[in-house]
Amino acid sequence: MTEAAERFDPAVREMMQANRANWDARTPVHLASRFYDVEEQPDPFRWFAPFEWEDLGELAGREVAHLQCHLGTETLAFARRGARTVGLDISGASVAAARDLAAKANCAVDYVRANVYDAVDALGDRRFDVVYTGKGALCYLPDLDRWAEVIARLLKPGGRLYLVEFHPLLNALGPKPAPDEGPDLLLRHDYLQGRGAIRGNSTHTYTDGPAVDGATESFEWRHGLDEVINALAAAGLRIVRLRESEELPWPRFPQMIRTPSGWWRLPDSAPRIPLLYGLLASL
Repeated sequence: MTEAAERFDPAVREMMQANRANWDARTPVHLASRFYDVEEQPDPFRWFAPFEWEDLGELAGREVAHLQCHLGTETLAFARRGARTVGLDISGASVAAARDLAAKANCAVDYVRANVYDAVDALGDRRFDVVYTGKGALCYLPDLDRWAEVIARLLKPGGRLYLVEFHPLLNALGPKPAPDEGPDLLLRHDYLQGRGAIRGNSTHTYTDGPAVDGATESFEWRHGLDEVINALAAAGLRIVRLRESEELPWPRFPQMIRTPSGWWRLPDSAPRIPLLYGLLASL
């Protein structure tokens, strides 16, 4: 099978290869972290906002594909809801870990290692009622037009994409104030696309796990909401619903407070801003 990355220019191919190596290196770190807490077999539904299940509706007997699934901690929830579920991820280490976690949870999930741009070939003739993705997935994709074309080809007629992703405004905010600044959040990064990849090189990830060993370099691409919506529309999908939420599944900023749903939001003293969005689209 020809890797989809071969259709990108050499510089982007190298970046995508670096990301694959980085996620392989991240996997043991995340397995050891309290953030994922996989040793305790936590409830996979904790990663979902209540509105997600409202938008997704009944899943029993449905074919569901979870793209860029990493450890499969969310993927398990679809299987628990009775869906015939497949997870796909670029990292072989992540896929191996996801298979192990599914076996321990006694959940029937198929996992496939593939670049998301190769998903149609990697999944063969399978077509899906629902394709789910997000929560830190789109930033690793250099081309959303090609991504949207993949989504359209994976869906059955009338099938739905559900994208739940960190809001580009969240990505534009700095993670924490500098030592000589107050607690107010500031715009530090681009909201809109157009300036190419952002290079990172860190021995630590967003979790509390140990240091990353080896491949620490990674690349991310910014994608504004207009780019996401226009890519899907051009691929033939109809936007059904767009939600913007002030809550996150973990406390990104130290001043965040716990909500009744178990997620986190900024305190009442801060402006109400979107941190997450849910986009439902239909073919």
